[in-house]
Amino acid sequence: MTMKVGFIGLGIMGQPMAKNVVKKGYSLSVFNRTAEKALPLKEAGAVVASSPKEAAKGADVVILMLTGPDAVDQVLDGPQGVLAGLDAGKTVINMSTVPPSYSRQLSERLKSRSIAAIDAPVYGSKKPAEDGALVILAGGSQAKVKEMEPLLLSMGKKVIYCGEAGQGTSMKMVVNLLLSIMATGLAEAVNLGQKCGLATETMMETILSGPTQCPLFEFKKPMLLSDTYGAQFALKNMTKDLRFILQTADEAGAAVPAGHVVFQLYRAAVGRGLSDMDYAAVKKVVEVMSDPS
Repeated sequence: MTMKVGFIGLGIMGQPMAKNVVKKGYSLSVFNRTAEKALPLKEAGAVVASSPKEAAKGADVVILMLTGPDAVDQVLDGPQGVLAGLDAGKTVINMSTVPPSYSRQLSERLKSRSIAAIDAPVYGSKKPAEDGALVILAGGSQAKVKEMEPLLLSMGKKVIYCGEAGQGTSMKMVVNLLLSIMATGLAEAVNLGQKCGLATETMMETILSGPTQCPLFEFKKPMLLSDTYGAQFALKNMTKDLRFILQTADEAGAAVPAGHVVFQLYRAAVGRGLSDMDYAAVKKVVEVMSDPS
């Protein structure tokens, strides 16, 4: 029997992820607060639900791909929420980026209702989501993660089991901290070279020819060359994630000095109206700092 899946949250990441679930032959019901974002899924063969409750009704598993804890709570609770429609014995996979402490609390909350929880944030942005090439960072029962692995692999190329509830989310904090620092470092380096009169194309050729060669820098290269930052992962979302990262570091007793500096740069970028650009647009703040007049 085909597994029935509910999918809630059809933003930049959620929409292509849900499309890949349909392509793999799963019976899919979707819900999004902005209804028009669900139309491409309807065309792909999914059923468009009128509420989270309807999306969850009859589902074996519900996937959440939302902006954070508040959004997750909003779709779970209330008379039209997921928990009003999802039966005991089923599974919720939260692929949203949230603090690890929230993932642990959610796991306990769902366990009290005999519902299994997996925290499974993704490592990757829009293009890997479209290509089904995300890396899935999973926390929770290892047996349950293994059971759900075929579904998870409909959206990604690899599932990494990170440990008990909350550890998938902890791993997401680790990788997004590193990504934000790397993107900021690239922005600073390229800005320095531009101030020295170097061509951006020549700098990127150099950076990608030696030990600094990496897929992230390759991916951001067209943005830096064109000075346009169409969102693969929105700057406002990286800023939100950095807030979660600093909270997590404080709770864990981990020093993240670079993380604090980078967070302030991203906050400044949000203040300059760059929220909906790709997070590589942090370079715009570095440029302004170089020419404060």
